[in-house]
Amino acid sequence: MDVCLVIKRRLDELGFEQKDLATAADVTESYISQLLTRKKLPPAPDRTDIYEKMAKFLKLPSDRLSKLADHQRKEELKRNLGDPPAPLFKEVRELILRKCAPAKEKQIRAIFEKQPFGELERFVTQKLLDVIKNVAKEELNSENWLHLMARLTGRSYEQLRVTLLEFLDTDVFNLSPENCISFLDPLIESWDVDLTTFGMEIVLSRRIASGDPKRYEFVEQGPDQPEVEPGFKEFLNDSSLSGTATKEERELLKKLRFNGKRPTSLYYYRELQSLRDPLHFRAENRSSMQNSGRNEC
Repeated sequence: MDVCLVIKRRLDELGFEQKDLATAADVTESYISQLLTRKKLPPAPDRTDIYEKMAKFLKLPSDRLSKLADHQRKEELKRNLGDPPAPLFKEVRELILRKCAPAKEKQIRAIFEKQPFGELERFVTQKLLDVIKNVAKEELNSENWLHLMARLTGRSYEQLRVTLLEFLDTDVFNLSPENCISFLDPLIESWDVDLTTFGMEIVLSRRIASGDPKRYEFVEQGPDQPEVEPGFKEFLNDSSLSGTATKEERELLKKLRFNGKRPTSLYYYRELQSLRDPLHFRAENRSSMQNSGRNEC
């Protein structure tokens, strides 16, 4: 049974309509309709407060809907992982480049265009997305902030809530122009990246977000790291995610380390699929191996 079916049945049992549920969840009726007709994937439970609001209104256990949604998302992810990532929308790339430090914009643009959605573009986009999501999560329950964002983007409070929930549920491979116009544009003042160290600085708009500029670095991890990430344990305990992983693959995933972040079990599942994708690795140079073999003879 999926989350949509549970909600529909409960609405019928209680004699409520979709608009009643929308009001209780502080979203639009259109959004609820798209969820219940499966036109939209249920949002990730750890990125939204909608399940708690709906469960309370429908008189269900507080974690019932979130658990169903989490399972449904895992199944959908496994179906979609076979598709190669598409390049960013042109509008998304242009907005990201417009926020780049002027002295670097031309150089960064050349790299982006030479390697569409390559390592640098993915890195920059992911860090910008991480910062904006952190701000959005912190302000999710702030009506003043939501009303301010609604005014800035020309939306109603309920429409902004829907847009925010969808944004929190997106990832770097599905970032849309609407996401950028709604959140990246007003929240990010500028960003810069050191092409030698890949250190990145992100400056937030002081009008909408507080805090000092955010700095990110690639960090080489030493031997004194935590033994096992909680997300990796969850990955191992979920046979639907790790059931086909070999011993070598598990050991490699276990050694991954992170600077201040806690990856989920789905992250490890994605990494497992990446390890198995031949497009992510260069083919072995057979000619050099053959020459080496002749020299040894």
